Amino acid sequence: MRTFKFIRDPNAFELMADDTRRRVVYLLRAKEMTVGQIHHELQLTPQAIYHHIRKLLDAGLVEVAKEERVGHFIETYYRATAEVFEFIHGEGGSEKYGEQRTRDALQAMNQLGINAHVDDEIIAKMMKIAKQKDKLALTPEMEESIQALEGLDFIGKQQIADYVNLLVMSDKQFEEWLNFERIRRNLLKSAVAQPIQVTVKQSRAK
Repeated sequence: MRTFKFIRDPNAFELMADDTRRRVVYLLRAKEMTVGQIHHELQLTPQAIYHHIRKLLDAGLVEVAKEERVGHFIETYYRATAEVFEFIHGEGGSEKYGEQRTRDALQAMNQLGINAHVDDEIIAKMMKIAKQKDKLALTPEMEESIQALEGLDFIGKQQIADYVNLLVMSDKQFEEWLNFERIRRNLLKSAVAQPIQVTVKQSRAK
């Protein structure tokens, strides 16, 4: 299976805005599963699971891994087409998917004891900053070239992309990037109801 895949289809963005389909893809990233196995895992009807699988197949997010004969029936196993999907933002559903992913991330912080207040205004501002930062990111062509490098895992390729991006930015662009990060940090701080009691590494005075 490919470990990394770029997604530019607006329909795919729209599909992944649905919580059930995200859960299906999450399961299929871990292992190959049949509709029946997914049905037992998510407690949804096989008909509902098959409906979602068909849409994910058409969008290229999942694929048929293998087929096995069980008695008089053929069991079809599905898998995700990548371990990590990178959604290239454009028009249409990508914005909706980005908003949902941002909302999910903020809400998930509650599991860390960070009480984040999530509303449409904060999400909209976070998305605006993300779009502005995207203008300073590497081109999709360069990203694809980096992902095609051999002998490196996904984390290593992401690190190279970070290094290259820092190198190719002009000083003015780098200052813009830092400013966007400051704005994003302030937005996050405004979303948190109480000061965060998290210990971070402190530099030692020499």
